[in-house]
Amino acid sequence: MDLIMLIVIIFIAVGVGVVLGYLARQSIVKRRAGTIEAKLHQKIEQVKNENSVLIKNAQNKAANIVSQAEKEIDQRRRDFLKSQQILLDRESLLEKKITAFEIKEEDFHHKADKLKEIKDDLEKLRKEAEEKLEKVANFSREDAKKELLSLVEVEIQKELLEKERKFREIGTEKFDKKAKEILALAIQKCAISQVQELTTTTLMLKGEDIKGRIIGKEGRNIRAFERLTGVELIVDETPESVVISSFNPIRRQIAKIALDKLIQDGRIQPAKIEEKVEEAKVEVATKIKEAGEKAIYDVGVVGMDDKLTQLLGRLYYRTSYGQNVLLHSIEVAFLAEAIAEEIGANSQIAKRAGLLHDIGKAVDHQIQGSHVDIGIKILQKFGESEDIIKAMKAHHEEYPAELLEAIIVKTADAVSGARPGARKDTLENYLQRLKELEDIATKFDGVDRAYAIQAGREIRVFVKSDKVDDLGLQKLARQIADRVEEELKYPGEIKVVAVRENRIVEYAR
Repeated sequence: MDLIMLIVIIFIAVGVGVVLGYLARQSIVKRRAGTIEAKLHQKIEQVKNENSVLIKNAQNKAANIVSQAEKEIDQRRRDFLKSQQILLDRESLLEKKITAFEIKEEDFHHKADKLKEIKDDLEKLRKEAEEKLEKVANFSREDAKKELLSLVEVEIQKELLEKERKFREIGTEKFDKKAKEILALAIQKCAISQVQELTTTTLMLKGEDIKGRIIGKEGRNIRAFERLTGVELIVDETPESVVISSFNPIRRQIAKIALDKLIQDGRIQPAKIEEKVEEAKVEVATKIKEAGEKAIYDVGVVGMDDKLTQLLGRLYYRTSYGQNVLLHSIEVAFLAEAIAEEIGANSQIAKRAGLLHDIGKAVDHQIQGSHVDIGIKILQKFGESEDIIKAMKAHHEEYPAELLEAIIVKTADAVSGARPGARKDTLENYLQRLKELEDIATKFDGVDRAYAIQAGREIRVFVKSDKVDDLGLQKLARQIADRVEEELKYPGEIKVVAVRENRIVEYAR
């Protein structure tokens, strides 16, 4: 019972505590709520104050903006009115101009109509005048027009021709004077001595007894010497001297060197003659190369092929109308260089082409064709430039001049050849006749070599013994004589000597 009471009391106490706690909580909550509400009121008031300030500021700014906009609108309105007034003024001015233009146009049309009327009247008057003139002169309008035009044309042609002639004379005088000055200056710069080439070489002897050894027993030595060298030895005409005669300078030089070696050696016999002739050929070949190298050095040309240098040296033993071709080529090179420098052309091309312009003459007796065509092939073979070939190939007008340097080389060649004393036409004709004589003989089958001697009065023909027998030798001599009679013109007679010999060589080992 007491326990129950205790429990009841406890429950009652708990219930009273709960009620008291709730009441206390409500009281606290009310106090706190009053405090928050006060703060909220403060915040609201603060916000209202700030809003009122912002509103005032916004109103002030809006008033300023409106005032500024009104000012701008007023300014634009004034500008618009001003522009409108300007347009009105311009429109008024344009209307005035249009009115004036219309007045002028009307006046122009009026004048044009009057002018047309005047023109029509003039045309009528002109036709009437022409009809009257045609009746009086009995001459139609077209005929009169043609006659007038023909007279005017003749007068104009005469006037033009006269002016052209005057200009040509003035220009020719100026160009001739300038050309003479250039050529004179070029010739002054180039002074190469020229010696006329002869067809004989004289070799002095120490005594008359040597002549007998040269002739040999029954003339075998002199015959062997002439056969191997292709020259003619004249022994009996002058004392203590032997004359070597040949139109070919290389043959004469080989014969001179070989004969000199034989005399120094003292043993003159066919075998020794053959040996010395071969030595002389080697020596002449060396001299030819040295002559080519010297020419290149003197002229100042570089980068030339050795074989081309050898061919150039062969020109030292070649003549053209009595003029040494190598010395002529050197002279042309110097002249071409000097002329090119004066007129502003390429002096190196002109000089090189001038030196090589006659290179074909080195082998023209071996190859068919003109020396110009042969020279072109030689230069192409040894890699000379196209400009050099173009500059050299026109010097005899066989080809057109494609470069200014070609005209220069042609001029230099003419100056060198035309200089007084440089050439002799008779000598060249004589040498050409001897060459033609040899060419006729060498064209026959079986002929080994042919030499023109005795100033062209005799030709010696050496045949190949394995191809021509004794009977054929006689027939060949007759055929050569007949061909010479048909193709050549010459005074007197020409002796044809055909030689056939067998040579057997064996060696004892």
